[in-house]
Amino acid sequence: MTKKLQHLFALSEKGAKDLVKAVIWCFVCNLSLMFPVGIVLFTVKHLLDSMENGGSPVDGFWIYTGSGAAVLILLFLLHWFQYASLYLATYKESANRRVSLAETLRRLPLSFFGNRDLSDLTSTMIADCSSLDQMFSHYVPQLFASIFSTLVIGAAMFFCNWRMALAVLWVVPVAILLTAGSRKIQDSFGTKNILNKRAVTDCIQEGLETVRDIKACSRQDAYMKNLEEKLAVMEKGSIHSELATGVFVCSAQALLRLGLATTILTGGALLAERELSFLYFLGFLFAAARLYDPLGLVLQNIAATFSTKLQIERMRSILEQPVQEGAKEFIPENYDITFDHVSFAYREGDGVLEDVSFTARQGEVTALIGPSGGGKSTACRLAARFWDVTKGKVTLGGVDVSTVEPETLLKYYSMVFQDVVLFRDTVMENIRLGRRGASDEEVIAAAKAARCDEFIQKLPEGYQTMIGENGSTLSGGERQRISIARALLKDAPVILLDEATASLDVENESAVQEALSNLLQGRTVLVIAHRMRTVAGADHIVVLENGRVAQQGTPEALIRQGGLYRRMAELQRETAQWKLGI
Repeated sequence: MTKKLQHLFALSEKGAKDLVKAVIWCFVCNLSLMFPVGIVLFTVKHLLDSMENGGSPVDGFWIYTGSGAAVLILLFLLHWFQYASLYLATYKESANRRVSLAETLRRLPLSFFGNRDLSDLTSTMIADCSSLDQMFSHYVPQLFASIFSTLVIGAAMFFCNWRMALAVLWVVPVAILLTAGSRKIQDSFGTKNILNKRAVTDCIQEGLETVRDIKACSRQDAYMKNLEEKLAVMEKGSIHSELATGVFVCSAQALLRLGLATTILTGGALLAERELSFLYFLGFLFAAARLYDPLGLVLQNIAATFSTKLQIERMRSILEQPVQEGAKEFIPENYDITFDHVSFAYREGDGVLEDVSFTARQGEVTALIGPSGGGKSTACRLAARFWDVTKGKVTLGGVDVSTVEPETLLKYYSMVFQDVVLFRDTVMENIRLGRRGASDEEVIAAAKAARCDEFIQKLPEGYQTMIGENGSTLSGGERQRISIARALLKDAPVILLDEATASLDVENESAVQEALSNLLQGRTVLVIAHRMRTVAGADHIVVLENGRVAQQGTPEALIRQGGLYRRMAELQRETAQWKLGI
């Protein structure tokens, strides 16, 4: 049962067990609401008996008063335990759900993120999780508890008088069927509503990311018009979704009230025929009144559960993704990177690399060059197991990287990519990401080696300056130098460089190249570059064209061989002579 609940509601094992406990406590609390009905009936019975026997109405007053007080205390205690099992457990599961999502996302291959919309993932992590929090604190436990308590109370009613029980309960299956029958309609509107909200989120995110380009091209009005149109569609869709749910739920709740009318009519007829006592009639009226309130919640909960089913499916689609796993211990023979007939495609039928084979040897610089879109960056990321290959294998020191746990593997890599990612933190902590636990002195030494110290000292608080989201307060060259400082601090045996000096001016480029030269000694270096002078000193060059190895060898051998490498070198020499002019 626990496993089924885990799968059905995307819960952890403890969350599924807590859900069962919450249902039980809600069920007990629903039944306890009949205790006051019993006290009232016994009080009325006592009054009637006293009047018939000529006794005093105050006889037994303290007994019933004490019973009423005891029932109130019991109700308080039961609802207290219900609150603890319901809301507190929900909050704990909410935290576990978010951690579980984050842990799954951490272990997924980057190919997953290439196929998913970022705003959609953000919506799942924030909006969908919040919806499920409300679902498990207000909807699901009460839904199941109300169904079970209705069955128990209904059975007791049939035991007392089957005709009155029918008069009270006939509306229940009709109302539930009316609400449940609207499921397809609600799912349809709910799906459209989610897509509309995602379109708005995408538009806002795109605007924030491209605000400079929008202003530079004077597209503010066009952007705002597009956003307003999407907001209007979302608003209209939300109204339709709520209306579709409201029509069925309100109709079902109105139908429930007919049950009170049939109870009164049936009871009145049975009273007239002397087939029902007044006390039983009063008891059925009280019971019906108490029964219809949780049933009204059941109807709301059914509709709410339908709407949150979509969020559960979206969350499950993440949690059930195959994660990258492997050995946590990794002892390579050396640090040679070998591509052995490697093929890779981001999507089926969309190949990026095809039958690629080469070796980047320890102690040598291996350069990947070629036209844009040839697969250079993809190969570099496959070497670090950011993705898993489609065919063939990539090995480090003779060990297939797909057999090693990604976090274990990445301890052996230092990486500097063209797209630098910094965090909203101090300069010191952004560099310290390269090696956790590094001292301030070691961080500063790495910064100096990467030629960062000069511009860092000019910042308002030096190394303790907050640099904004993704280093927004720094220039492109400064951000890239901090990324290089991270790699220097990590001091790993394998170095991956993707256009590491692309954003540097000539003076800083020369300085950083000198620092990198010290870093690269004795290590396995895989570098991607477009400038021929950057790779002129490489030990081995691999030319990738259309996802295949077009050429490979030393720079001198490739120049003599002719082909793509020589043509690229000649084109860059011609380009270097180009100058502005009219």
